[in-house]
Amino acid sequence: MHKTELLAPAGSRESFLGALSAGADAFYLAGQKFGARAYADNFTEEELVRTIREAHIFGRKIYLTVNTLTREDELAELTAYVRRLYLAGLDGVIVQDLGVIDAIREACPGLLLHASTQLSVTSAESVRLLKKLGVCRVVPARELSLRELEQLRREEEIE
Repeated sequence: MHKTELLAPAGSRESFLGALSAGADAFYLAGQKFGARAYADNFTEEELVRTIREAHIFGRKIYLTVNTLTREDELAELTAYVRRLYLAGLDGVIVQDLGVIDAIREACPGLLLHASTQLSVTSAESVRLLKKLGVCRVVPARELSLRELEQLRREEEIE
């Protein structure tokens, strides 16, 4: 049976430490670029590396949000940024752009890829496509009803 993962937001070091002490299994957080939570404190790259190491000491996971609209001229910088964090032990990324998913998959083999709610997944067909791209978890569109979520889950097996 699949163990449910308690995933907590960490918009700052203080919120990370609070959720860590409260027993969260994993954390999603953003760096100072490429994350949609513009009003959170967010983390410098050095702070992200430190937070990844601390989480791993306690057997917890860190997922980086990469859920802003990414322009073509930003893709190489974004991919290099995620790769540096991947090499530091980053567990996964939460992404909203199909091109970014593909670029990260190629640059960071084995890194967990999660589809952000901003990707607006509403159908089993979308889930099947994302699975082909290497996505292992989907956060469906916010607009779906509980009934629609249940139907989606019945039609396609994915976290």
